[in-house]
Amino acid sequence: MSISSEHKPLGKQVTGSLHTLSPIVELNVGGEMYTTTLSTLKKHPGSKLAEMFTGQPKLRTDSEGRFFIDRPGTYFRYILEYLRSNQVPTQCVQDVYKEALFYDIEPLIKQLEDSPQIFGELVARKQFLARVPNYSENIELMIRIARAEAVASRRSSVIVCVVKTEEDAARCQDALNSLDMDKKSVVKFGPWKAAPSISDLLDCIQMDIEAKGYKISFQPHIAEKGFRFKSHDYFYKFLFTWW
Repeated sequence: MSISSEHKPLGKQVTGSLHTLSPIVELNVGGEMYTTTLSTLKKHPGSKLAEMFTGQPKLRTDSEGRFFIDRPGTYFRYILEYLRSNQVPTQCVQDVYKEALFYDIEPLIKQLEDSPQIFGELVARKQFLARVPNYSENIELMIRIARAEAVASRRSSVIVCVVKTEEDAARCQDALNSLDMDKKSVVKFGPWKAAPSISDLLDCIQMDIEAKGYKISFQPHIAEKGFRFKSHDYFYKFLFTWW
C-alpha cells in the first residue's frame, strides 16, 4: 500500500476496524464540515463521542464518504476546540452545554456547569422553580388554554394567580371565589419557600414560555367590580400574540 493511500481521510474508508484506518477523520456535523484526528475525537474514552469512533464504524456517511453526525454543526466547533486545546467556550454556552451533554464529555460538562450562565440556571433559577409546586405542569396548562382560545383571534389571554405564602394562598382563594370568570381557567402558582419574589416568578414564566417559541407579555389583572381585595396583588394576565 502506498503512503498516500495509508493517509486517506477516514471518512472515505468505512469498512473494517477503525484501529486499522487513517488517523485523519472527515466529519459532516449537521451540514458543517470538519477535519480532525481520531485521537482528538477519542480524547475522553468514556464519552459518547469516543464510543462513536471505537471499534467498528457506527456512523452513517454522506455522499462524499464523510462520517455524518445529525447534530447542530455550528456548536461542534466549540466541542472540537475543547478537545484540541482544553479551551472552555465563553460564547453560546447554553447551546454548547447541550452538545456536551449529548456527547457525554464529562470534563467539559463540569467546567461549563461552573460558568456563570449554567451555574445561574442550574443552581439558582432551576432550584428555585423546583420549589414552586407543579411549575412545569402549570406552564403547559397555560399554553393549552391559550391555544384553545386562539381560533380566529390575534391574541389569547390567560389569567394566573401567583402567591408566595400560605396566607396569601388563602386570601387568593377568597379573591378567586369572587371573580366573575370560569375559575378552571385560572392557573395558580405557589406558594413557595425561597427568596425570589412574585416578580421573579413572573419573569421565569415569561422566559420559559418564550423559550418554547411563543410571543408573550403580562400585566396585572384588574377586576372590574365586586372584588374584596386588590386583584393585582395576586392576579396577572398573560397575553399570547399569534400574529
